Amino acid sequence: MRCVIARYPFDLTRTGVLASMKDVRPEIVTGASVTIGRRRYPVKQVGQVITRQDPRDFTAGEVVRAMTRLGFTCHDRPEGAPVAVGGPTGVRTASALLGGTGPVAV
Repeated sequence: MRCVIARYPFDLTRTGVLASMKDVRPEIVTGASVTIGRRRYPVKQVGQVITRQDPRDFTAGEVVRAMTRLGFTCHDRPEGAPVAVGGPTGVRTASALLGGTGPVAV
């Protein structure tokens, strides 16, 4: 199947992707991911392996679209993934997170 990733056309097949990812150890999943075989890989890692491009050159959406068309299961983000609240150095109380007027230290 012909896919365009980072403005470059690629002829990808399901078996080709399986073979490319066979001996690749998955990185920690913090965002969008794809299940290939029994493993769950970050989509940027999959894109890097199958296109041999720098992950900054393509979007996760391009890889998700290609993997979905090939029949792989894609996930938005892992269960229990950390969600940033209040900025990198901000601290909020449970009351503030729930919409209360409790103290907020930033």
